[in-house]
Amino acid sequence: MKENEYENMEKLLKDRMLQSNRKIYLIGAAFILLIMVSIGISTTGKDGNVKSVNPETHGIDYKIVQPPLPKEMNFAGEKVPLKNFEVAERIDRELIVNVYWQSSTILGLKRANRWFPVIEPVLKKYKIPDDFKYIALIESNLTNAVSSAGAVGFWQITEEVAKKYGLEVNDEVDERYSVEKSTEAACQYFQTAYNKFNSWTLAAASYNMGMNGMTKQIERQKVHNYYNLLLSEETSRYIARILVMKEIINNPNEYGYYLTKKDLYPPLKTYQIEINTPVNDWADFAMERGITYKILKYFNPWLRDTSLANKKAKTYLLEMPVKGSIEPVKEN
Repeated sequence: MKENEYENMEKLLKDRMLQSNRKIYLIGAAFILLIMVSIGISTTGKDGNVKSVNPETHGIDYKIVQPPLPKEMNFAGEKVPLKNFEVAERIDRELIVNVYWQSSTILGLKRANRWFPVIEPVLKKYKIPDDFKYIALIESNLTNAVSSAGAVGFWQITEEVAKKYGLEVNDEVDERYSVEKSTEAACQYFQTAYNKFNSWTLAAASYNMGMNGMTKQIERQKVHNYYNLLLSEETSRYIARILVMKEIINNPNEYGYYLTKKDLYPPLKTYQIEINTPVNDWADFAMERGITYKILKYFNPWLRDTSLANKKAKTYLLEMPVKGSIEPVKEN
């Protein structure tokens, strides 16, 4: 075979192999595309938009819907002007946020079953409308939270306000962490604010921005209705957040929350004991009473140190779990 004939033959074989490889590639690509279409995998174009999807095989099993806006709402008996478009849109915003912030809302529902029975009698004692319990819910989601500004507890009380309303705050005791004591302090604030503004709605809103701040805005804007005031976004949303959590908790099924009684956190069964002497070690104190330091602190989070000097022989009430009401964890 001549040299040029050999070269021609080699080139012909290479061309045929290349054509064969192309056919295999095209068949493979077509097969992969067929699989993608059949299982509903979407393809994305250069603009980032989804070009195709099979909804029968690639859909999620729930729908995102608009939460229903109540026809009527009130806070502490004071009517909410829902016919005003701006007010209605405030409520709508908080409904969407809280209905679809499921993790937070479901925890709020569960905790409310435990802690509202503790808060409600204190509100009643101070003649504060029951709706004010939802303030503790939106402030802390019923946890002893600590804010970046140093506000503490269910009611998010600062040290200055705590001392003003008679709460003890020091290295050993911080009564802002006591649900009952902090609720009493909050009630005193609400009483003062209501006497000042003659409106429960303004009293509640002032809890967010302060009485002085609310007074300045009322004087500056020459209106006395909360819904007519131009306030900061946080304070403008404040009452709407309260109203929406009230609505969801009272009508959970309406907003897609289906919790059974066993899903809710049960109220804690406790009894009280008095302490008016120093305590050298709270861990020893707890062990002597058949519980752990951890359980003692859970029921009395206002105890902030491992001991109590109690130099003034002050009487403190400790919450103790009823025997048999909690399952102890055995040591290894």
